[in-house]
Amino acid sequence: MKFTLRQLEVFLAASFYENLTRAAESLSMSQSAASSALRDLEKQFGVQLFDRVGKRLQLNELGNTVRPRARALIDQAQSLELALASHADVGDLKVGATLSIGNYLAVEIMARYMVEQPGARVELEVANTAAIVRKVANFELDIGLIEGETHHPDLEMKHWRDDELIVFCAPDHPWAGKPWLTDEELVEAEWVVRERGSGTRQHFEWALHGLLPRLQFKLELQHTEAIKRAVEAGLGIGCLSAITLVEAFKRGSLVPLPVPQRDFKRSFYFVLQRNKFRSAGIERWLEMCREAEAEI
Repeated sequence: MKFTLRQLEVFLAASFYENLTRAAESLSMSQSAASSALRDLEKQFGVQLFDRVGKRLQLNELGNTVRPRARALIDQAQSLELALASHADVGDLKVGATLSIGNYLAVEIMARYMVEQPGARVELEVANTAAIVRKVANFELDIGLIEGETHHPDLEMKHWRDDELIVFCAPDHPWAGKPWLTDEELVEAEWVVRERGSGTRQHFEWALHGLLPRLQFKLELQHTEAIKRAVEAGLGIGCLSAITLVEAFKRGSLVPLPVPQRDFKRSFYFVLQRNKFRSAGIERWLEMCREAEAEI
């Protein structure tokens, strides 16, 4: 084998920081040692992986092609090292989840995983679909749980479970108790909705296709709870995942507004980097998510 794992680590760090000094510091190496490792890697194959502009290193076309394969090899090596060191096949995970999933589903699954795998650490990052997709694609997260769809060429989508958006209002709203809302009433309403880039907003716009140019968006908020509070306060009507509204409907602080002529059904997905090594921990997390769905 003409390259070493250390050379690949230097290559990946340099591609991330775009600076050899910072890459060396991140690996606890001297700048000269990192420079030598990167130079030897390129020299052994007679290639150039970066365009050098002053002190900045920018991946060229070949470097971008090599990067995901190098990342996959390092992930496999780290997983093997962990298994050899701890004698465990299942271990730490970095999970990303969209707001609805993260706040209402993922925490319970995380707790079960950590009980089953004593000593395992799970880092849960909650953000909108666009942010989770970006971080999975960039190997910053092991797995994403998302509400929206993505067509990123480096990512694999796996169906997890079905979901549905529900339109709702405060119990003292004039429309509370209506058997259904017409398209004309949807246009007349003032809406409190999720921000662009979220899976909920993506499907909301898809479900109300043909009406979007005429809809009145009074507030666009990043947090599910903030939307529910705004609707409770009478600032408009909302549209969120059914899983986020169960308790509010039970309490009577919010009430559903049926819209049978519009399709609000959607799916939750697992999103994974195609080039990332699928550890036993990732596979066990997927199994536990499916087990949690079956219990509902």
